[in-house]
Amino acid sequence: MTSEERHTVIRVEELSIGYFTKKNESIISQAISLSAKQGELIAIVGPNGAGKSTLLRTLLGMQPKISGRIEVKQLALESYNSHDLAQQISVVLTEAPASKNLSVLEFVSLGRQPYTNWIGALAQKDKEAIAKALQLTETETLSHKNCFELSDGQLQRVAIARALAQDTPIIFLDEPTTHLDLYHKAYLFKLLKKLCKEENKTIIFSTHEIDLAIQLTDKMLILHNKKSHFESPCNLIEAKKFASLFPEEIIGFDAKTGRFVIKE
Repeated sequence: MTSEERHTVIRVEELSIGYFTKKNESIISQAISLSAKQGELIAIVGPNGAGKSTLLRTLLGMQPKISGRIEVKQLALESYNSHDLAQQISVVLTEAPASKNLSVLEFVSLGRQPYTNWIGALAQKDKEAIAKALQLTETETLSHKNCFELSDGQLQRVAIARALAQDTPIIFLDEPTTHLDLYHKAYLFKLLKKLCKEENKTIIFSTHEIDLAIQLTDKMLILHNKKSHFESPCNLIEAKKFASLFPEEIIGFDAKTGRFVIKE
């Protein structure tokens, strides 16, 4: 095994995603290939309906793939049971917690479920993981508040703290900046970048915030018209892959600034 293979935690080859119907299959995107290494921050972008959330659900095993291969730590995704996969991948979805009556500490503690005994008792190692997650996300002062008392930005940080408490090498997030203002969007992206650099996490997230993702991610996967492109933001800009994402008579892409502009 090469050094690159050892550090590759997610590998996707020729993946087709979509839905099975009674008579046939409905493909949303196909021939998706990507690899994610330890410590990389990767964004999945594309117009509405391109398959971003469908891809994340497929990578998590929540939705069956149509064809192709998904590997987690050099093993096929299908070879993991739910318990073992929960020790490799944690996920942050856009939905609010099922019970907002939980305190922040209780909610973050749920991240330790893959490791606790049958009665769910927290060992010292679990408590240390929870404390570290709260510290990394700067949510210690919120720990005794109920989740319903939090703002959208605070709730998103608490959800990330729960994923960190799960202590997995890989974290998936689905549209993590939904409902956040510009400041909290930028704060969240910088937090994700910090977790990759300092905690060596591999973070893959879907987003509509393409401008911010271009500035901060290591790699990006573009989904558009059932096709995909995976590369560094700079290489994607040079290949003019962003320019065709939206109708050019309405939205243009400035390759020099890496930003989208609305045409008059």
